[in-house]
Amino acid sequence: MPARNIMKSAVLSLSIIGGLWAHSQEVHAAPHETLVVAGGCFWCVESDFESVPGVIEAVSGYTGGSVDNPTYKQVTKGGTGHFEAVEITFDPGVVSRETLLDLFLRSVDPTDAGGQFCDRGESYRTAIFVSNKAEKQLAEAAKADAQQALGAKIVTPILQSGTFYPAEAYHQDYYKGTKLVLTRFGPKRQSTAYKLYREACGRDQRVGELWGKDAPFVGKH
Repeated sequence: MPARNIMKSAVLSLSIIGGLWAHSQEVHAAPHETLVVAGGCFWCVESDFESVPGVIEAVSGYTGGSVDNPTYKQVTKGGTGHFEAVEITFDPGVVSRETLLDLFLRSVDPTDAGGQFCDRGESYRTAIFVSNKAEKQLAEAAKADAQQALGAKIVTPILQSGTFYPAEAYHQDYYKGTKLVLTRFGPKRQSTAYKLYREACGRDQRVGELWGKDAPFVGKH
């Protein structure tokens, strides 16, 4: 074979290999999806969902409001319209969006329109955020199923998704942090402070009262 043809053949082979590699990378990356929910304290929602097989990560943040790049102080003070929320990245080949929605609604008090547990105010309200019609239909179905199972009106709204702003670095993975922080119980490691807060706030107690054996995360912290 002439040298020119050999070179063309080699280039073609490399192009094919490169194309196959790029395609395999796309296929590998494609399954990851996101679900954004608000369930009161984002430390707790993050902790709950990072324990679910198929969830790749959960990021605490803010969404739903009108202020760009909000701070924790701004959001919790009120007036921004933002919720404390969590962006859940998951592999739908392992856990479905439907399952995550079911878990979410059974991990909060969806009958409370004024906040969650000891945390009151607009930033602590529950919500499910959707980006298209298919996601909205799944959320509506999950909400209807949960309402029937609970036998009480669920007030958690289904809202159009907007920009998600990750919270400050110290909020991420707070539930397993080792840094010492000052609490009303004295200096504690973040992981200990988190557990004390969660218990004092009555989250698991209330969720257990509402959902009983269907509460997915009660007793796992």
